[in-house]
Amino acid sequence: MTRIAVVDHGAGNLVSIARGLDRGGAETVIATDAAAFDGVDGIVLPGVGSTGAAMHRLRRTGLVEPLRTWPGPLLGICVGMQLLFDWSDEHDGGPCLGLIPGSVRLLEGAPLLPHIGWNDVAITDHRIFAGIPQATPFYFVHSFAPTPDDGAVVIGDTEYGGRFVAAVAAGNRIGVQFHPERSAAAGLRLLGNFVAICQEAARAA
Repeated sequence: MTRIAVVDHGAGNLVSIARGLDRGGAETVIATDAAAFDGVDGIVLPGVGSTGAAMHRLRRTGLVEPLRTWPGPLLGICVGMQLLFDWSDEHDGGPCLGLIPGSVRLLEGAPLLPHIGWNDVAITDHRIFAGIPQATPFYFVHSFAPTPDDGAVVIGDTEYGGRFVAAVAAGNRIGVQFHPERSAAAGLRLLGNFVAICQEAARAA
């Protein structure tokens, strides 16, 4: 069975994410240290809160370098997506994992922050969105969003006061700014698609 580690950095909807992955056919393990990555086919990096607090917890638990060097499928959710980038402006600013070139910035032109609610996401044909119709609504809770250096990594965007990046993919690294675990059937489908991506990667290894 496909095994996926869900990283516990102290702030994330771990149970809901694990249940969604389980429904997609995976066996999940909650990762509090690098040993939990042994024998897994994929990793989910969730997040609620701030990038600074998340990076502090990842450093304290010794997970920064294992995440940076992980070669398989990696899905970042909300703050977990922001952590994939080089730098975040949140609070006093600070470095993130540096897996995708770019920075995380406050939403510009937002009428109210944090942005909380459902937004239709304009998506590409990336396999993480397989079977999900164009302009499907997903649930967001955030005040910051990434600005990639290379626009080619953007696979989904939406609008809140202005357009912002809602999903990215760079090789095996995928990020979504919304919460699939809170996004009803479409979110479950996305998590199931990630399980399928992990299965394909395991077969190819």
